[in-house]
Amino acid sequence: MKFLITFACLLAVAYAFENAEVLKDIRDADTVSYNTQISLSNSIDSKQSGKLNGDEWIVEGDSAFTSPEGEKVAIKYIANANGYQVLDAQPPLPTPPPIPEPILRAIDYIQQHPNLDAQKN
Repeated sequence: MKFLITFACLLAVAYAFENAEVLKDIRDADTVSYNTQISLSNSIDSKQSGKLNGDEWIVEGDSAFTSPEGEKVAIKYIANANGYQVLDAQPPLPTPPPIPEPILRAIDYIQQHPNLDAQKN
């Protein structure tokens, strides 16, 4: 399933650049593992490999392309029983800001002072 999602994303990127020529297209698969590699003339490069480990697939891969602004974009990932995890991204993926201190104090206060009326209902 994870492979299909990743493959669908790669197809969507490739479709967005439908005028690109395929420079390299390598596919090797059997019942317990697979490897794919594709390079397009518009700077899209993608590699992915998967291995069946018991009942679960462990998938690793990386993708890179050049944005319309000329910036190199790359991502390295793994997908396994713990889900899809980005191992490295350039530029770094955005992260949420830290929770403000007053909010943390309010959460702590609420946990220490439960509402007795709400517990009765």
